[in-house]
Amino acid sequence: LLAWTSVLNGEMFNYQLSGMLMQLYVIYLPKFLFWRDTMLSSGCLRLLMFDYYNSMLINTVDEDGNNVELGGEFALEENEHFNNMPVNTLQSDIQIPTNVYNKDPNILNAIYNSEALNDVFILNFQKDPTLTWQYFGSSTGFFRIYPGIKWTPDSNGVAAFDCRNRNWYIQAATSPKDIIIMVDISGSMKGLKMTIAKHTINTILDTLGENDFVNVIAYTDYVRYVEPCFKGTLVQADLDNREHFKMLVEELHVKGEAKIKNAMKESFKILNEARVNGQGSMCNQAIMLITDGAMEDFESVFEEFNWPDRRVRVFTYLIGREMTFAQNTKWIACNNKGYYTHISTLADVQENVMEYLHVLSRPMVINHDHDIIWTEAYMDTVLFTTKAQSLLLMTSVAMPVFSKKKETLSHGILLGVVGSDVPLLEVMKLAPRYMVSSSSRLRLPHHQQRLHPEDKFS
Repeated sequence: LLAWTSVLNGEMFNYQLSGMLMQLYVIYLPKFLFWRDTMLSSGCLRLLMFDYYNSMLINTVDEDGNNVELGGEFALEENEHFNNMPVNTLQSDIQIPTNVYNKDPNILNAIYNSEALNDVFILNFQKDPTLTWQYFGSSTGFFRIYPGIKWTPDSNGVAAFDCRNRNWYIQAATSPKDIIIMVDISGSMKGLKMTIAKHTINTILDTLGENDFVNVIAYTDYVRYVEPCFKGTLVQADLDNREHFKMLVEELHVKGEAKIKNAMKESFKILNEARVNGQGSMCNQAIMLITDGAMEDFESVFEEFNWPDRRVRVFTYLIGREMTFAQNTKWIACNNKGYYTHISTLADVQENVMEYLHVLSRPMVINHDHDIIWTEAYMDTVLFTTKAQSLLLMTSVAMPVFSKKKETLSHGILLGVVGSDVPLLEVMKLAPRYMVSSSSRLRLPHHQQRLHPEDKFS
């Protein structure tokens, strides 16, 4: 994360960096193990009704002056440690995206089972007052945050924030991945289907991070790269590239007849070349097929490029209300270690796209991989309502929580991700200025970036 470098003392670089990371690891590992064990030891009672503090509804009354359902009185007090935001350090509360039903039995059950985390969060903060936000993002969509806050919706009254789209969640829940997004832009995809398809592409892109690599291919009777400059290759899924793809996807127009075979061949070739040449993420590989299902003979492509090893997973998204060609898309997914979903409306997109993350996380569960991850540095503009409050660089540290129930262990069920935000100012305290010479520089090395050319290490 943080290191100081010196042209005179380069030999110390690896030692100093390793020491800092080990200090942070020792600090946070017990907390994560405690959080994880608390979640795994919680009961699994099936609930139909359960009251909780909904961060959007707390301290809200109806026209009669009564607290609204899932609201109630929730004490909030400005706290300097949390950038003078009104918080409740004695209670966590729950944020749920607008597109997720806040009284769904699965949501209620998962919230109830995470209640024990509240005491853990409080105890952690009492033991270590330097801690900032502690949270648990559930695979069902809810977000438990400590200390509790009043969540402010956007100008349209919508809570668009979904914890499952945050970098800390995605990086902890899955391994790095190479993704080819294939979208059918034939004539049958006109109108609402194409609108849904574009939204599906954008949502998939939102689930990618700097450890992932991606490309987007549109196909009819010919194969078209949405960005010709990226032809035949994978590019890092950083924010700039993701936004660039989104802009180009909006310009897609339907025409012609769908011929899936050539597009699928092109996708497999890109992924195979990346694997052979040691490029891309060198980890998971997947093709995301977005179509209304109308396609010609396609089995031979998988026989040639993906069987019997099935190194590339194929996830299929059937667009539109028609189910005429559902069998084709199901067959492709099931025979290539993927997952089939049907998206008939815009409201269906988010939940259906997230399913692929659960599939990619399964090997981590079965192999008992629970690595702690650190995100790149960023400014949190979601929690903070003013520009002044958000001008604080931070990194997030997170760890996945998987179900350990014997009857579901082989299914690899992801319960969610626990995490905490660490201001970079706290990290920099590990490099006291009295230990930094006049010829040294503070650096934030990143595995995807080069160091300053003047930094010379022996």
